[in-house]
Amino acid sequence: MENIIVGIDVSKDRLDVAIRPTAEIFAVERNAKGLEALAAKLKGLSVHLIALEATGGFETVVTATLSSLGFPVVVVNPAQVRNFAKAIGLRAKTDTIDAGVIAHFAEATNPEVRVLPDDRTQILSDLVARRRQIVEMIGAERQREKRASKNLKKSITRLLKALEKELSSVDADIDDAVRGSPAWKDKEDLLASVPGVGPAIARTLIADLPELGSLNRKQIAALAGLAPFTRQSGQWRGRSFIGGGRQAVRTVLFMGAMVAKRHNPTLKAFFDRLVTAGKPKMAALIAVARKLLTILNAIARDQKPWKIA
Repeated sequence: MENIIVGIDVSKDRLDVAIRPTAEIFAVERNAKGLEALAAKLKGLSVHLIALEATGGFETVVTATLSSLGFPVVVVNPAQVRNFAKAIGLRAKTDTIDAGVIAHFAEATNPEVRVLPDDRTQILSDLVARRRQIVEMIGAERQREKRASKNLKKSITRLLKALEKELSSVDADIDDAVRGSPAWKDKEDLLASVPGVGPAIARTLIADLPELGSLNRKQIAALAGLAPFTRQSGQWRGRSFIGGGRQAVRTVLFMGAMVAKRHNPTLKAFFDRLVTAGKPKMAALIAVARKLLTILNAIARDQKPWKIA
């Protein structure tokens, strides 16, 4: 049968699977034995697409296993799937129903399958993600320290020292990973040539946005969640907004935009021009982040460092 679509609802211990258009539903355990059984089942079908929701990392092993076996796998945005379920009038929610909705969503939207990062890029991505987690923990402990009693402050101080030591260790691992790959080092140098982009931003983009340089500006902005969505109905026009995409990438681009609007001559002039024209400062900052991404995309594509126009 042609164009078999598979939707998988991933939970901690189990995978609920729905197949369209046959309407077959089954479940396997989320372990090596279950994945082996799932792969054996799917190998007997002409699978056009397998879709899973992003579920806080539980989907990673499933996606990697199925992709390594040659299946076309895509991880879809849970918010988009929920909105799709509402649009078709489906209010009930169980793991089995969710798997069916994911399959229906994939069939209706036909999302693009993207090649998974290679092993070394995945290692760097994991390191960058871990660094981000540690930085967030340090920030949370420093906030607690402000309100803590004298006795608790001693505990917080000890934990902060441990976290800062671990942060240094992870930074060293990231440095080793980047230096260990000439291609990564060259790409980091290219991206960091743009005023406002430091090593942390460059490495996050290398790890979490491997498509940089291979897509057009609209596609790369959509991946980063910086593509504006317009709300319009008849004569009414609502404010445009951004959302979705890869949050970690969008966060570092905002960090870069905040620096660039002060120290990058081109982007500073762009920001000032927007504000002078009456653009709200936050909207102008979003525009700077989007323009910064466009510049970085062109640099990665052309393999040429930043040059003031």
